[in-house]
Amino acid sequence: MGKLIPNAFNLLVVIAVALGSTACSYGMAVISSTIGQSQFFVDMDLAPQGEPGYDHTANIIGGFNGANSAGSAIGAVLTVWTADKYGRLRSIQFGAIVLIIGAILCAASVNVAMFMVARVIAGFGIGVLITTIPMYQAEVSTPESRGFMVSMHGIMFAMGYSLSAWIGFGCFFMTLSGSSSSFAWRFPLAFQTVPALLLLGFSPWLPFSPRWLLQQGRGDEAHAVIRKLHHNPKDAHDELAEKEFLQMKKQLELDRQIKAETSVFDLFKTAPNRKRAWVGFSLMFGNQFTGVLIIANYGVLLYAALGMTTYMPLLLSALWVTASFPGNIFTAFYIDKWGRRTFLLTGLTGLTITLIFECAMQAQFLGTDNTGGQKAAIFFIFLFIFFWSTFIDASQYVYLAEIYPTHIRSQGVGFGMVGLYLASIILLVAGPIALEKITWKFFLVLIIPTFLHLLNVFFFFLETKQRSLEDINAQFGEKVAVRFYGATEEDEAAYAAAIKEEDRPHGVKSADTVDAEKSAVFHVEKV
Repeated sequence: MGKLIPNAFNLLVVIAVALGSTACSYGMAVISSTIGQSQFFVDMDLAPQGEPGYDHTANIIGGFNGANSAGSAIGAVLTVWTADKYGRLRSIQFGAIVLIIGAILCAASVNVAMFMVARVIAGFGIGVLITTIPMYQAEVSTPESRGFMVSMHGIMFAMGYSLSAWIGFGCFFMTLSGSSSSFAWRFPLAFQTVPALLLLGFSPWLPFSPRWLLQQGRGDEAHAVIRKLHHNPKDAHDELAEKEFLQMKKQLELDRQIKAETSVFDLFKTAPNRKRAWVGFSLMFGNQFTGVLIIANYGVLLYAALGMTTYMPLLLSALWVTASFPGNIFTAFYIDKWGRRTFLLTGLTGLTITLIFECAMQAQFLGTDNTGGQKAAIFFIFLFIFFWSTFIDASQYVYLAEIYPTHIRSQGVGFGMVGLYLASIILLVAGPIALEKITWKFFLVLIIPTFLHLLNVFFFFLETKQRSLEDINAQFGEKVAVRFYGATEEDEAAYAAAIKEEDRPHGVKSADTVDAEKSAVFHVEKV
C-alpha cells in the first residue's frame, strides 16, 4: 500500500473529489428506482408497465434518460474550455452547483415537462463532473499510484449506483403499504444533492492541479503542490517529486512548441493525437454498447419481464449494483500491476460470452412459466456485472484520463465523454421501447458491437501502466523532453542540473523554508 500511496493527503484529495463521482452515478441511476415507484406514474399521469398506453410511457422514460445524457454531453463539451480556462477544481465546483440545482428541480417536478428540463440541467452538471474528476485525479497522482487513484472514481461511482438502488428499494415499501405519498420517488431524487454538497464543502481544501498551474505560468505554486501531494517520508528531500515537477515543466515547454505550430483543433491535427482521439472516443462509446446502461437503468423492467414481482425487481437491481463494489476495488489494487490493456481485453471477452448466454436464456425462457430458465437468465445478468466492474468500469476512466498530453487533456477527455453520452442517448432512448417490442432480440444488437469493440482494443490500444503522464507521449510516437522512467544518462544529467537550479528560487535547501512556502501557497489556493 505504501508504494501505491505516497501520503495520506494525496489519497484524501482523490477520495474527496470522488464524492462528485458518487453524485454523478447516483443521478444517472436514480431513474431506475424512480420508474419502480408506482406513485411516480400516477403523479406524472403515465400508464405503468402492462397497462394500456405503456407504449407512450416507454417513450417518455427513454426521453427522461435521453434528456439527462444530452445535458451531460453539453457539459462535457463545455468542460473542454472551462477546465483549461478556470482549472479542473473550479470546473468541479461549477458542476456540483449545477447538479444540485438540477436535482432539486427533479425532486420538485409536478409534470413531465418540468421533469424533463430538470433532467437536462442535472445531466449538465454530471457531464462537467464526470469529465473533470478523472482528469484531476490523474494529474495529482504519482505514476506508480495513478491506476489506484483514478480507480477511486470507479469505486465511488459504484457507491452512487448502490445508494440510488437501496434508497429506492427502501422507499418502495411506502407505496407497498398503500401510501399515496410522492415521497417515495421525490426523496431519492433529492438525495442526489448530498454527495454534491459534501464535495463543495471539502473543495476549499483541495489543491489546484499542478499541471494546470504550470500551464498558467504559476510554477512556484505548482512546485509546492506537487511536493505536498507526493511527499514520501522515506524520501526526505522529495527527490522523486522534484523529478516529476521538472519533467512536467520540460514537457510542457515542448508541448507548447508543438502547439504553437498547430491550430485550435490540436486533438485532430497530428497523427498521434488523432490516434488518441479515436482510442478515447471508441473506448467510451464502445463500452456503453456492452449493454451496461440498459441493465443499470432498466434493470427493474428486465427482472419484471423475467417473472419477478412486487419488490423483487428493485431488490435485484440493488443487489446488482452493489455487486460492482468488489470488482472496482480489485481494479484499484491490480490495474497498475497487470495493465490497462489486459484489464480491458479480459473484461470485453467475458462480456461478449456473457451476452451470448443471456441472449440464449431470454430467447428460450422469456414469457414462459419456466422459473429455472428465468433464474438462469438473471444469473447471467449478475455474471455481467462481475466482468464489467472488475475489468472495465474503473479501467476506462484511468485510460481515458492518461493518454493525452497536458495541453490537450481537457479536449481529449471531453471528446471521449461525448462518445459515452452519444452512446447513452442512443441506447437509453431506444432501450425501453426495444425491450417492450423486440424483447430478447435486443441482446443480439449488443453482442455484435461488443465483439467489434474487443477487436478494436486488441489492435489499437497501447499499454500505459507504470509510466508518468509525460512518458506516455512516447507510446504514441511523440517526443518526451526527459524521461521519468528509463532515463538516459543525458536525462539524469538534465535532472541533476535542473534540480540544482531549482534549489535556489524554490528554497529547497531548508525544510523550514519548504514548509513556509507550502503554507503560503495553500492559503492562497483556498476557495
